[in-house]
Amino acid sequence: MAVYTLAFLAYIAEWTFGSRSKVGRTAAALTAQKPSAPAVTVNKAGGTAVLERPKVTVRAASGTRDVPDGPGAHGGDEQGDLYGRIAVSLTVLGFLLAFGGVLARALSVQRAPWGNMYEFNITFSTVAVGVYLGLLALKKNVRWIGLFLITSVLLDLGIAVKVLYTASDQLVPALDSYWLYIHVSTAIFCGAVFYVGAVTTILYLFKDAYENKLAGGGRPGSFANSVLDRLPSAASLDKFSYRVNAAVFPLWTFTIIAGAIWAGDAWGRYWGWDPKETWSFITWVAYAGYLHARATAGWKGRKAAWLALIAFGCWLFNYYGVNIFVSGKHSYADVGLGALHSVGF
Repeated sequence: MAVYTLAFLAYIAEWTFGSRSKVGRTAAALTAQKPSAPAVTVNKAGGTAVLERPKVTVRAASGTRDVPDGPGAHGGDEQGDLYGRIAVSLTVLGFLLAFGGVLARALSVQRAPWGNMYEFNITFSTVAVGVYLGLLALKKNVRWIGLFLITSVLLDLGIAVKVLYTASDQLVPALDSYWLYIHVSTAIFCGAVFYVGAVTTILYLFKDAYENKLAGGGRPGSFANSVLDRLPSAASLDKFSYRVNAAVFPLWTFTIIAGAIWAGDAWGRYWGWDPKETWSFITWVAYAGYLHARATAGWKGRKAAWLALIAFGCWLFNYYGVNIFVSGKHSYADVGLGALHSVGF
């Protein structure tokens, strides 16, 4: 947590220095090397040269404007970019330490380190950071999400340490199965990717409102100009959130199927409408509805974005609400010792 806190401060510094001079960012954009114009095709017919109109491809989506992406959290400022790179380096170090902690927990009990809510929390936050770093390694423009990610990771780890901490213990016999590795690991990964998609969706809603105000001749406040101006365009954010949610949805479907198979082995039935099972299915339906809405012309943009947030809210309630406030077959003890009730099925 100490390393993540340092990374949090570095991300703050990146955003702070990046907001110092919008004029400087504008000047840098104007002096940047512009791509060369597309080549002109010349056709000769009857000895007469005919110049065809060049085809220029621009980013476009239904209900969106052709707005360029912002420069990122550093805002084109060299010192801001330096702090951003320091923040990423600290995030990598924090991830390695957190991964080591999860691994040590697994070695201490000689099993998968997600048998209760405490273990699920620390593993979930580690995987979420891993997803973020993986996107950076793939050269995706996602460094702007670092501050929001690390903020929530610190909150998650704080809750895990102060509220959910549980000493190492063995699983109840019903859970001592290889399905624990398959089912719960996929549930954790899905939740981490859904979280990245949810954060991007929230930022999309703010960015879209910002662009709408500019298009209507409005004058956003200084905070909006400073922060939202540096994010990718609303169209890019919308596309990114849709892609990550769509990519992980088949894996969430597999998670539910794997949980049903495990339930058949452990309890002799595949489905019993237990609260955890019910909310896992509700979450699946919510994300399926979101993906279907994106395929329907009338439900793109903000309407679909709200559906995505509702779907992620179902996932959060499935984890926190059902685990803490609802008792069922997935509840083996209290919050600290509940085994399967800390996962997605």
